[in-house]
Amino acid sequence: MHISEGVLSLPVLIGGAAICAGGTAIGLKKMSQEEIPKVGILTATFFVASLVHVPLGPSSVHLILNGLIGLILGWAAFPALLVALFFQAVFFQFGGLTVLGVNTVNMALPGIIVYYLFLPAARSGNTVLSIIGGFLAGGVAVAMAGVLVAISLYLSNQAFLAAAKAVLAAHIPIMIIEGIITVIAISFINKVRPELLGAHFEEV
Repeated sequence: MHISEGVLSLPVLIGGAAICAGGTAIGLKKMSQEEIPKVGILTATFFVASLVHVPLGPSSVHLILNGLIGLILGWAAFPALLVALFFQAVFFQFGGLTVLGVNTVNMALPGIIVYYLFLPAARSGNTVLSIIGGFLAGGVAVAMAGVLVAISLYLSNQAFLAAAKAVLAAHIPIMIIEGIITVIAISFINKVRPELLGAHFEEV
């Protein structure tokens, strides 16, 4: 779901960079030194998972895992995804440096939202609630990321409306796949390391 260089308008780029800077600052403030290895592992997981992508006009389709990352890291998802996207832009020309802020926001912000919406269910200890919470977190995070990509394209140029709709439609299967992956991961974490989920969870 990387947006390519030279596609977005300057106001969208500036707005995305500003939101990214704010989210990253909050994430770094909330992240303790003990959590750095966990953040690094999930950064690497995202980096590898999203390398396999299918180009789709000004964007692309690939696994994101932002719902899972959001559930585990909370606000630290911002610096984690920022670093991963930076290295993808530098080494593989996925996205780009000028769109780094927007791409980070499009993937990290949904992770933060599902963190607050679905973490209580995902870590509840109730098997059914955990499955529902995990599936919704994975699927909804991808859906929100698709919506943000579509909005970014549309605000830059209304001619991208058709491409924006295509991005949303193409990610419907990804939503289901990521929902299933998140359920499996959360079920495993609840059994072996439940403390990984929302160690610093804060009620809204």
